[in-house]
Amino acid sequence: MGGNQTWITEVTLLGFQVDSALEFFLFGLFSLFYTLTLLGNGVILGLICLDSRLHTPMYFFLSHLAIIDISYASNNVPKMLANLVSQKRTISFVPCVMQTFLYLAFAHTECLILVVMSYDRYVAICHPLHYVITMSWRVCTVLAITSWVLSFLLALVHLVLFLRLPFCGPHEINHFFCEILSVLKLACADTWLNQVVIFLACVFILLGPLCLVLGSYVRILAAILRIQSAEGRRKAFSTCSSHLCVVGLFFGSAIIMYMAPKSRHPEEQQKVLSLFYSLFNPMLNPLIYSLRSKEVKGAFRRALWKDRLM
Repeated sequence: MGGNQTWITEVTLLGFQVDSALEFFLFGLFSLFYTLTLLGNGVILGLICLDSRLHTPMYFFLSHLAIIDISYASNNVPKMLANLVSQKRTISFVPCVMQTFLYLAFAHTECLILVVMSYDRYVAICHPLHYVITMSWRVCTVLAITSWVLSFLLALVHLVLFLRLPFCGPHEINHFFCEILSVLKLACADTWLNQVVIFLACVFILLGPLCLVLGSYVRILAAILRIQSAEGRRKAFSTCSSHLCVVGLFFGSAIIMYMAPKSRHPEEQQKVLSLFYSLFNPMLNPLIYSLRSKEVKGAFRRALWKDRLM
């Protein structure tokens, strides 16, 4: 690289470029959503830890999903909220890179945990007699740890390829956090290898898992239709529809963002879609599971009743 190039030490996050009145409204709205995200996922996590009736593989993986959602939102949202009420919207480049790394790691982990959850439902409904052996606590622990490790390793690959690039400007990111595609625009070198790896990662972490999930649910649907008990069918549909709602929201927004052709306003589109990752999905996940799960609602009632007795 040439000697007269200026290396980036900090960048400005442009965020939502709207008037100040709307910024304060968005600050209040997003603060509410973030609070609901922390509260909802915290309650789910607490109920699963405290209620022995929820110590099952399905809720074990749901607790991991709650941890991911809290971490994911906390990685992106606080800086976005601070920028909405501050004139100084800069972030040092090293924290920006760390935000990108954690964003990728948590997103990848959620993809794999959702696949594992669909496999759990597949075994529970299609092979109920072998469920206890197939989904033993040892197997569940290995599946969870593998999901986390693989996700962070894949994010590390992105980070290594990312850090090999020289970043010399511009000093502005047209986003509300350090999203990888937006940060790559600051590089003053060819980013084709990064783009190729991002696309291949999308195939591996989005399309591959989505095909596995859909394949599992085709088999699950066929098994549900063979259940003779109406109550059994209703319970199976209720559990699986909750998971499918979460899968549809997460994978749908991710595929549109990273694999669909770009619109005339790709940057604005990316901001809206990123809100699904950072705010809407983490907030909706506990609502979807708690509202459709008798076990979670029962655990919540038992926790409230225990508090009243104390």
